[in-house]
Amino acid sequence: MRRVYFHCADPDHLLIDHRGAAVSDFSEACAHADRFVHSLLMTPNAEDWRGWELRVTDALGDEIFVVPFASVLGKPH
Repeated sequence: MRRVYFHCADPDHLLIDHRGAAVSDFSEACAHADRFVHSLLMTPNAEDWRGWELRVTDALGDEIFVVPFASVLGKPH
């Protein structure tokens, strides 16, 4: 198992994940990231998530991958 961290950021904010999650491989980290982004997007609030991204890092702070929220939201109509 490997601990990874899921930080949310936009140009003006950085929300640090101090707990992280234990994942067995890259695929599990991607699935966790997808669930995390979807849960934030489905929570009722006034936030415009299009400029946000989820930065997944390892315990040393090295970036593993980034998920732009806009890639989940799609294009505005």
